[in-house]
Amino acid sequence: MVKIRYSIVMASSTRPRRLSSADWIKAATELLVDEGITAVAVEPIAARLGATKGSFYHHFRNRDALIAATLESWEREQTETVIERLRLIRDPRERLRAVMKAAVTDRSGGLRDAAFLNAAQHRLVRPVVVRVTTRRLGYMAESFGELGMSKAEAQRRALLLYLSYLGLFNYVNALDVELSDAKLEAYAEEVVRTLVPDGQATVRGRKATH
Repeated sequence: MVKIRYSIVMASSTRPRRLSSADWIKAATELLVDEGITAVAVEPIAARLGATKGSFYHHFRNRDALIAATLESWEREQTETVIERLRLIRDPRERLRAVMKAAVTDRSGGLRDAAFLNAAQHRLVRPVVVRVTTRRLGYMAESFGELGMSKAEAQRRALLLYLSYLGLFNYVNALDVELSDAKLEAYAEEVVRTLVPDGQATVRGRKATH
């Protein structure tokens, strides 16, 4: 089976372009997913980009600055921006379904999130992963709470939902498993059916409202 990998489309050698900080952040994320946080260093990323170290130092003071920028980009674009979009969905059931379906069917995103979690022992990564995880779990628990669940139950369900997502992509990455889009969608649907009450479910002794 072919392992899912990130890849960079290189600019043609006949049409060179100036690399941006976003290019370096993207490459750092790809290397993190492929080889782990210890592999994220200036020289291998420069090699991937076909760039010089001088280009790197034009944008970043050092390796730590690149890692910090990569984490900031991940937190902003993959957590806060996503939550803002989800707030447009008023029905908490549909919101939770949308969260799970979008997460599970986004292969590259799932591998990226699992890689950041696995790098959480790194001194720069850990506080951001803790903050992102707390934010995501809190938001999902809030949605479960809107269905009439107690705070404790909403938190349990949110954790189960989130771990089912991260666990899937840890499994995919560790064992080089190839799953079709149909299988990923079926998995998401099964998790949602198990954890998200439907419109007829009774929560805390009363019918959940829409």
